[in-house]
Amino acid sequence: MFILLNTLWFAWMLKYVLFWLYLWQLKEYHIGRFIDHFRTHKGKKLLFSFAQILKLVLLIFLLADNNSFAFVFSVLTIVYFIELLFFARSIFNRSFKKPVWTLKTVFLSTVSFIFVILLLGWILNLKDEAKLEGLLIFDILAPLIVSAIVLLLQPIFVTVRNNTLRQAQDKLEKIRELSGLKVVAITGSYGKTSTKEFLIKILSKKFRVLSTKEHQNAEIGIANCILNDLKPSHQIFIAEVAAYDKGKVKEVCGILKPEIGIVTGVNEQHLAVFGSLKNLLLGEGGGELAEVLEKNGTLIVNGDNKYCRDLYKRSNGNKKIYSLGNKTINSDLWSDSVTVHRDYISFLAINKSGELAHFDARVLGKHNVQNLLAAILTANELGMSFEEISNACKSILPEQSGMALRQGKHGINIIDSSYSANPDGVFADLDYLSIFLGKKVVVMPCLIELGDASSIIHEKIGRKIGEVCDLAIITTKDKFKEIKQGFDETKKESAKILLCDNPSDIYSAITLFCKSGDAVLLEGRVPAGLINLLLE
Repeated sequence: MFILLNTLWFAWMLKYVLFWLYLWQLKEYHIGRFIDHFRTHKGKKLLFSFAQILKLVLLIFLLADNNSFAFVFSVLTIVYFIELLFFARSIFNRSFKKPVWTLKTVFLSTVSFIFVILLLGWILNLKDEAKLEGLLIFDILAPLIVSAIVLLLQPIFVTVRNNTLRQAQDKLEKIRELSGLKVVAITGSYGKTSTKEFLIKILSKKFRVLSTKEHQNAEIGIANCILNDLKPSHQIFIAEVAAYDKGKVKEVCGILKPEIGIVTGVNEQHLAVFGSLKNLLLGEGGGELAEVLEKNGTLIVNGDNKYCRDLYKRSNGNKKIYSLGNKTINSDLWSDSVTVHRDYISFLAINKSGELAHFDARVLGKHNVQNLLAAILTANELGMSFEEISNACKSILPEQSGMALRQGKHGINIIDSSYSANPDGVFADLDYLSIFLGKKVVVMPCLIELGDASSIIHEKIGRKIGEVCDLAIITTKDKFKEIKQGFDETKKESAKILLCDNPSDIYSAITLFCKSGDAVLLEGRVPAGLINLLLE
């Protein structure tokens, strides 16, 4: 009688374990980020889904009334069968969420599956009523059990991690002694990846350069890049450094000992996981990086960002600052005559010595002038002339800026900025959207990990959307009310705002609303499949 139910339960638990391990990996095994996920609408839906509530009700029925066994057994078999069908469909549609296979996820998966098998073996030896209770209890508690396995095994991975960091530090120091390798570390709340990509392209015209790869910005990723890819022939190593805890940037940069440290810009992104603005400013706000650099390095910061300006004023030692103009602070490098076109930007870069050069780059939006200035100032510090840097900038690709303009169906312009989203990035991308003629549409989720500042920021985003857009489609519910409140204050006549997370429905709304020449901005993690629906 239990053979079918046990089989269905086991198949479901395999899927369930993989999903929760995927979520832990997505949040980089950071307990603060993991917990913060359940403050979002999607996170709450995970914990309070219809299936979970139904299973809890069935367990209560079973515990309260022994005569309910046959009913609960039948209903539960149907529930697991339906869940298995959805599981099979997700595999067929390639939408099944599972972790990226690494040594860590393979180990965690193996331990979790062994635990599930042992538990099932124990449950099978119980009486029929107790079997059913055991299956339900373990199903309901599975998120906690998987999380407990992840956390209990963390000391093993911490030991491995520390050993990996020591090996990376030893290798870096040896190569530095042999070849005079120079290290550049880049941190900040936004602009890190674009600045890194621009800097790679520029420096590679003159030097042999290695940089951390995409999403390789945490300590173990940077260490693996050093161990696997760094060679004595490299002259410059560029590391993008991200963090979610106080002390992490200091730890990584203590290993890197960078000659140059760049802080690209700071905002409230990840405020929730840092716990306070003070901790954030020490971490990805550049405070710890500046501390490491004080004696023998050069600190380069964004003069258009108030937190960076404060860091610049507090810091001792060598320091440089760049800005879009030269009004807020006495900059070492600034821009003039900035022109933003649909598919490229042009500007003059001027330094304190009066040197200037014209720059053209096939990147989108005025905000990328800031990221280019950071790269230009750094390359100049490393010995490249303005002329060399200007020529190198011409080979930068649009994708390296994290945003690309693509041709969509029906002649609609698709601005793909779906790599990631943060408050400053949203405002900058909306500014770029505003240069297009015709109707303007934005599709975006609410932002996460903003802590207590979240409501105010989303209202500001709503106001900006109202000023620029004719249609806004918000894909998550968390701060939709706040976005709509700001949108209603400034919206254009007949402008609309919708809440929708279904890719097909979003595609229908866009194609019915837009015509050839109109523009759609995809901001942040939009629903899977939407980009493919919109593009030709």
